Parts: sequence; C-alpha cells; structure tokens
Amino acid sequence: MDIETLTVFLCWATIINIGILLFSSFMVVAFKNTVSSIHMKMFFMSREDVFKAYFNYLANYKTLTIIFNLVPYLILELIM
Repeated sequence: MDIETLTVFLCWATIINIGILLFSSFMVVAFKNTVSSIHMKMFFMSREDVFKAYFNYLANYKTLTIIFNLVPYLILELIM
C-alpha cells in the first residue's frame, strides 16, 4: 500500500466516522425521550446515568476519530 492509497483511505474513514458521529448526536438530541426510556428499561439505569453514558459514548467516539483518522490523514496530507 502506498502513501496515496493510505491517504485516500484515511480521508474516507474520517468522513464516514464523522458522519456516524453526527448521526448519533442528532439521534440522541432529536429522540432523547424515546431512546432514553428504551435504554433505561434495557440496562436498568436512571435517566441521568443514561445521559452520562450518551455523553461518554459521543466524547470517546469523537476523540478516537480525531486521534486515529483525522490526525494521520492531516499529517499525510502535509507530507505529500
């Protein structure tokens, strides 16, 4: 695999992961009550714990997307 192929791969991986992050964020905000009531029943959690779990999930996903997709892509773009 050459650097150009890796750069294109990381670009698409970044786009897809940011799309998933935006979709997940939208779903949590738009359907907050419906989704939280389902998760409260499934995992026997309080509403506050469910919202903390949503926040942790979104924060961790964003951090991992930046570290493993966006930063290597930007570095390879600077090199090329």
